[in-house]
Amino acid sequence: MKSALVTGANKGIGFEVARQLAQKGMYVYLGSRQVENGLEAIDQLKAEGINNVEAIQLDITNEESVKEARIEIGKKTKSLDILINNAGIYGGYPQSAFDATIEQFKEAYNVNVYGVVRVTQAFIDLLKKSSEPRIVNVSSSQGSITLHSDPSYKYYDYKGVVYLSSKAALNMYTVVLAYELKDTNFKINAVCPGYTKTDFNGHRGPGSVEDAGKRIVKYALMDRDGPTGKFFSEENNPETGEIPW
Repeated sequence: MKSALVTGANKGIGFEVARQLAQKGMYVYLGSRQVENGLEAIDQLKAEGINNVEAIQLDITNEESVKEARIEIGKKTKSLDILINNAGIYGGYPQSAFDATIEQFKEAYNVNVYGVVRVTQAFIDLLKKSSEPRIVNVSSSQGSITLHSDPSYKYYDYKGVVYLSSKAALNMYTVVLAYELKDTNFKINAVCPGYTKTDFNGHRGPGSVEDAGKRIVKYALMDRDGPTGKFFSEENNPETGEIPW
């Protein structure tokens, strides 16, 4: 049975991604900052008849927590097939270029950028042992510099310097990571799940977690002919999904 790790998986989009991967036959490790929340998520899935899931305490802002999660998963499997870097935060308010504080930037980058780097570097050895390793970095079309410099972009007026810049940085990490692994079986992409109704945005998004989960899982389960080093947002490009960086 293939295995996957999803960060920030005890609720919202991460939880739905874990559910859908498990439904497709993957053994899924649900990363959760608070293990109690992860165990509650597992109970919910098992109540639905989904048993190929397991909670892992994983605070992506804490180096020791990431190392302990790697040790724990390494005891259970010799390889990891899929890594979904889903955990993220908005960064609070204000988000004006004039008023956002350095502390806001530090907090957001510690999760949205450094957290992804910590987890990816910690688990890359297990991923390299998979025959078809996949990494999906859950990004946002809000991190597209090209779109946000275009007045015709539908979210052009939704500017937030902390969150947007952190996702742009995550996108560049994705590009470089995919480049460095371009001659391998890895497929590494940034995927925007769309403006989804979750706790993340106070349930203001119009999209469903089911649709958001499908968009992410699609790129997690790509075959060998699939793309790598690309940025996808089916909300913004329903035809091919690809959007500019």
